Amino acid sequence: MRTDEVQGATELARLTLRGTTSRVREVHQGIADRVFGVVGPVGRPVKLWHDAVAGLSYASVGLALGLGARAVGRAAVERASGRDLDEERRGRAVLGFLNGAHGDLVQQAAPGLDLGMTVRVAGRAVLPDADSLRTAFPEATGRIAVFLHGLTETEDSWAYGAEKHHGRRDVTYGSLLQADLGLTPVYLRYNTGRHISDNGDSLAALLADLVAAWPREVQDLVVVGHSMGGLVARSALHQACDGTAEAQPWTHLVRDTITLGSPHLGAPLERGVHRLTLQLARFPETRPLARVLSLRSVGIKDLRHGTLVEDDWAGRDLDGPEPAIRTLVPLHHGARHFVVMATLSPNTSGRLADLFGDLMVSPRSAAGDTGDDDRLAFPGDHVERVGGLHHFGLLDHPRVYAAIRRWLVDRPEGPRPTAPEVLPDR
Repeated sequence: MRTDEVQGATELARLTLRGTTSRVREVHQGIADRVFGVVGPVGRPVKLWHDAVAGLSYASVGLALGLGARAVGRAAVERASGRDLDEERRGRAVLGFLNGAHGDLVQQAAPGLDLGMTVRVAGRAVLPDADSLRTAFPEATGRIAVFLHGLTETEDSWAYGAEKHHGRRDVTYGSLLQADLGLTPVYLRYNTGRHISDNGDSLAALLADLVAAWPREVQDLVVVGHSMGGLVARSALHQACDGTAEAQPWTHLVRDTITLGSPHLGAPLERGVHRLTLQLARFPETRPLARVLSLRSVGIKDLRHGTLVEDDWAGRDLDGPEPAIRTLVPLHHGARHFVVMATLSPNTSGRLADLFGDLMVSPRSAAGDTGDDDRLAFPGDHVERVGGLHHFGLLDHPRVYAAIRRWLVDRPEGPRPTAPEVLPDR
């Protein structure tokens, strides 16, 4: 690990230990207050003694744990190897989970562990400038397929199940599209614990730089997003074409978007956690547990309703009972939009499919089907339902790729060429 990564991990450990001690103390105090409340005034002297002793004990424990974490951190810094944590797949997985679960805290307290919005090749960040892109993509074509992973994932997630389905760990939708249709895959990594709208803004800026510095003249962009990645893509397109200024040039190049299990109308699991948090907050004994649940990242909380714009969360208590504000964000005009959704049930139109969805996202949410005029305008033949598959199975499955390839070959202006075109260098 690098020194800044060790320091960031130490600070997170210190905050976690301190917070855990505080939550245990609050549970203890809540139970004690309930008991002494039943006993009445006669127990007040004992309560004062109890509160003083308990307060001193927990303060001492918290101080000792904090000092211990700092001491361990200083020792670890001295032994830091200087290697990036994300040089190995396992390290990248840890960073992806940490950023997804607590990305906003990571950004503030441990910036050395913040993933940021970056292009990645073989696990390494690639700057969006001409020299770096030319080196990283020596066989670049004018057709780019941008891949955005979902919550707690990284670019490695696109190879989920690759060995099972293809016999190799390096086969992804991107590599298949490159071989079949000549698209150049570009994998992005980002901090999924940030607000979706913040990541959308970062994505818009990155794609502007990417297109401007790409080694060849860009002919068109295909954007593929899994889960949260599809929402980030919609947010980026909306912010880059918000109607208040001229649309950013890269948006005119987006010919197709494909979302794989994206919760366009929100995720039921996050809504359930929110309701549980509200219930736990009602009682002193369980209120600390509510505070623990509320520590999940703002990125996760945005999934409750599929929040894409800043106005829907700015200045609001995301853990409060107030009704949600949800701005209707239409699909980007000028591009075709496709959806692949999965259901655990092999029968994609049955009641079990609607009830369980893919375990994370319901079919109606994945298709943006509100049941009224606010539904997203996905044509019927642009929605592929895959039965017997869970949420993460959408990342790399032959049936999903078959739909993606069919859509990208069959275009209104005629079939897409199946071999890379030779375009002039920049």
